[in-house]
Amino acid sequence: MSESVAEMTPDPRELQIHNAKAYLQQAGPNGVSLYDHISALLSRILAERPPNPLEILEQLSTELHWSRLNKGLDTLRTQKDDPHTYIKAESHRTLFTHGGGEGEEAEGDGEMMDSPLPNLLDLAHLLQQGGVSLGRDETVRIALALKRLTDTRPLQRCRFWGKILGVHGSYLVAEVQFREGEDDEAEEGAEEEEKAAEEEEDEEEKEEAEDLPPKSTYRPPPVLPREENGTGANKYVYFVCTEPGAEWVRLPPVTPAQITAARKIRRLFTGNLEAPVVTYPPFPGTEANLLRAQIARISAGTLVSPLGFYQFGEEEGEEEEEGAVRDTYEENSEFEGIPVNELVESLSNWVHHVQHILPQGRCVWYNTAVKSEEEMEEEEGEEEEKEDEEEPEPEVGPPLLTPLSEDAEINQTPPWTASLSSSLIPQYALAVLRSNLWPGAYTISSSKKFENIYIGWGVKYSPEGYSPPAPPPPQAEYPSGPEITEAVDPTVEEEQALKAAQEEAAAAAEEAEEEEEEEEDEDDE
Repeated sequence: MSESVAEMTPDPRELQIHNAKAYLQQAGPNGVSLYDHISALLSRILAERPPNPLEILEQLSTELHWSRLNKGLDTLRTQKDDPHTYIKAESHRTLFTHGGGEGEEAEGDGEMMDSPLPNLLDLAHLLQQGGVSLGRDETVRIALALKRLTDTRPLQRCRFWGKILGVHGSYLVAEVQFREGEDDEAEEGAEEEEKAAEEEEDEEEKEEAEDLPPKSTYRPPPVLPREENGTGANKYVYFVCTEPGAEWVRLPPVTPAQITAARKIRRLFTGNLEAPVVTYPPFPGTEANLLRAQIARISAGTLVSPLGFYQFGEEEGEEEEEGAVRDTYEENSEFEGIPVNELVESLSNWVHHVQHILPQGRCVWYNTAVKSEEEMEEEEGEEEEKEDEEEPEPEVGPPLLTPLSEDAEINQTPPWTASLSSSLIPQYALAVLRSNLWPGAYTISSSKKFENIYIGWGVKYSPEGYSPPAPPPPQAEYPSGPEITEAVDPTVEEEQALKAAQEEAAAAAEEAEEEEEEEEDEDDE
C-alpha cells in the first residue's frame, strides 16, 4: 500500500519542471509563446551552426520575432510598431461600426429629426472661419463620439462644450440636459446623500449617548449646500472622455466649497479623473471635481450671446416684483440679427446668458443665519444666548443678460477682444470675440448665428506671477491677560518708587478727608 502511494505522489522536481514549462507556454498577444520562440531559435542555430552563436543571439531573436509580425513581407527597413497609435486606432475603430442590424437602423432613421445630436461639422466650419479649429479628422471623430452619447442616454439637449488640455491627456467635454424625469443617476446620488446624512446623525446620537469627555466649543463655519440639479451651477450635466471612442464619464455635481477652493489654486490637469489634487489650500475632491468646478467657472464667465437673441419670458415679470433671481430665458423668435460691424465695435451688443457665480460659490445666495427647526430647538435648550452674532450681508451679482461692457478689467487688461475674421473680405467676415481672462474661450458670430467653444488649459489669466497664499496664523493656546501671564519681577528702585507713590496718594487722600470734615463743621455752625 505504501509503495502505491509513493508511486502516485509526483516528484517535486518534476512538478517544478512541469509548472515552468506551462508558464513558458503561455501565448502572448501575437499568439506565440516564449517556449515556441526559444524552440524555433535553437532550431535555427542548430540548422545554420554559425561560428559565434552567442554574439548574434539577440540579432537572430529579433529577426525571428519580426518575421512573424511581418508575415513574410520583405521590406528594406525594419518596421517599428507604435503601441500608442495602435491603441488609439482600436478605440477609434468602434466609432465607425454600426451598433445593430437593419431593424435598429430603421428606428434610428425615424428618430433622426428628434435627436439632440449637434451638427458638429457645421460648428467646425463656422469656427474655422474665425481661426479656431480642431482639425477635420478629430472633428469627425468627436461628432461620432457625441452620436454614441446621444444614442445611449435619454438626452433632451447636447452641445459640444470644448476641449480642456492636460499634461498626459486631454478632456473632451459635452454639455447635456436629460429629459424630464429620466435622469436616474441624479436620483441615485440624492438618495446616497440622504443615507450619508442619516448615518452621520446616527453616529452623533451614539456619541451623545456614550459617556465621552466634553467637546470643544469651537464651531466651524456652516457648510453651504450645493445647488440642486437643473439650477444654478448644476443646471447642466457634463460628460467627458479622454479620446473619441473612449467611454463617456459623467462628472459629479459641483459644490460651493469646490468652486471657492478652485479660485485659490492654479493647477494643470493630468488627464486622470481619479488623480488626487495636492495643492494648498487643500481642494476637497479629486481631479474630476476640480474639472467640474473649472467648467462651471468658465461657463459663467465666457458663454455669451448677441443682444436680443435671448429674452425673458412673460412670466418673469411677477418674479421680478417679488425680488427673485431670474434664472430662465427663452430664444427670441423675432430676433432680426445684429450687423457684424456693430458686434465688433461695441461690447454692449453682447450679453452673458449664464448666471454669475457669487463669491459664496453659488449662483443664488444662501443665508447661513436661517436655521432649521431642529437647530432652533437645540438653541432653545442651551442657556447661553448669542445676541452678538450679526446676519451676513446678502451677496448680489450681475443679473442674466448683462452686457459685456460692464465686465471689470484686471490691471488695465480688457476682459474681451473683438475683431473681424478677415480684414481682406470684410463683407463676408464674421465677428470673433476672444476672452482675455480665460484664454481659449471664443465666440464666433454672424448676424443671426453664434457659437461658443473653449479650447485651453482650464486656467484663468493672472497678470502677476502666482504665489500660494500664506498659511493662517496659529491659534492662541490660552487667553492672555494679567491674571495668567507671568510678569517680570520689579527692581528695588521700581519698588521704592511704587511705595513712595502709594504713600503720596494716601497722604493726599487723608488731606482731602480732613478738608471735607472741616467744611462740614463750618456748615453745622
